[in-house]
Amino acid sequence: MQDLHNEIHTNVQRALQEDIGSGDLTASLIPDDKALQATVISRENAVVCGTQWFDACFRSLDPAIAVEWFAQDSETVEAGQVLCAIRGNARALLTAERSALNFLQLLSAVATQTRRFADAIAGTGAVIVDTRKTLPGLRLAQKYAVTCGGGVNHRIGLYDGILIKENHIIAAGGIQPALNRAREIAPPGVFIQIEVESLAELGEALAAGARMILLDNFTFAQLSEAVVLTRQQADAPVILEASGNITLENVRQVAETGVDRISIGSLTKNIQAVDLSMRFA
Repeated sequence: MQDLHNEIHTNVQRALQEDIGSGDLTASLIPDDKALQATVISRENAVVCGTQWFDACFRSLDPAIAVEWFAQDSETVEAGQVLCAIRGNARALLTAERSALNFLQLLSAVATQTRRFADAIAGTGAVIVDTRKTLPGLRLAQKYAVTCGGGVNHRIGLYDGILIKENHIIAAGGIQPALNRAREIAPPGVFIQIEVESLAELGEALAAGARMILLDNFTFAQLSEAVVLTRQQADAPVILEASGNITLENVRQVAETGVDRISIGSLTKNIQAVDLSMRFA
């Protein structure tokens, strides 16, 4: 993944600007030399993620603010557990509070949901993979959170991987022409993946030499058959990825069909923020 340092700075500056605007009117009620301390508590079991964004929100307003973490990114915490203690200028703490918590709650939610899926398929050999269904402007942040939860990043954007989907196949004139053209234009090190929607299309993709295939909305039986068919027909290793209508309730059954990867858009798209509370002493 790209270096997060600049991304964190950009995310935080945008968040603070949209929240503060011309100034925090309410924080002006507090004497400018007053100091406060606070703690952040998790109200539910969760996987922590977003500590760097949290810190940056406060230190962008006052570099002297001290944050002491009792849990780090990727660690599991329980309801009622104190995540960190914060000390510093009261105005800066109050002004940055919402933006800091927004990042921590969102990214912890992504990491927590990813961990649930990763735990559900433990021991199968399959891995959980994210998608491009991310919140605009927060892709790298959310993909980082996926890795904290035990998942694997798919391509970051349209520039670092080729995923040939149904409309690409139609526009290119078929599976074989699409793959041929992809091989011609792919920069060194860029993967080429093609999506298929049936066992017949899988056969076409294998015959065309595909090495990475997305099985879209296959049934459990079709996934199992696809794994067998691939082993029989492929003359080199082929990565099979299942996608579509995958939930916590059925993800293990998907993994047990023998696929290599399971991509889930809801990891970053359908997220309910982790319940965190920041309390001032």
